[in-house]
Amino acid sequence: MRLSAPLFALLLLSSLPAVHAQAAETAVARSTTPDAGVKRILDSLDYDYEVDEDGDFKMTFELDDERTQLVYVISSVEEYGSNKIREIWSPAYRQEGGQFPANIANRLLEESHSGKMGSWVKQDDMAVLVIKIAADASADELDDAINYAMFTADKLEASLTGGKDDF
Repeated sequence: MRLSAPLFALLLLSSLPAVHAQAAETAVARSTTPDAGVKRILDSLDYDYEVDEDGDFKMTFELDDERTQLVYVISSVEEYGSNKIREIWSPAYRQEGGQFPANIANRLLEESHSGKMGSWVKQDDMAVLVIKIAADASADELDDAINYAMFTADKLEASLTGGKDDF
């Protein structure tokens, strides 16, 4: 049986909500299970962490001048073609109301350009440094990414907030 173009389009469109719902369920299931390989590496590096409700590894580091910095190693892995990518996040700035002032947004773009690893992204009302590494990165590579995220985000947070330490 050959379907007419309008009937085919209608059938295709009616199946999209089911496909979207199935993809969302898969993403939720993946994101709530902590990655065992990341756990092994973090344990081998003697990092203190907790696993949050999303299954991500949350670490709070104590820095100089009584500052702290929050870093997340995301358990879920992003894929594109044959690439499998893990993200390391570290927040540095929060803007009530969500919209960043132009000077802050421009500064984040400039920092993204000049930084050695990662880039700054707007996540809801926060500026977050996101570093993307291979999902099967070695302990040294993950350690370097965590340290870079921690020091870079804390430095920018102190600069943008006049020394406040929210993260």
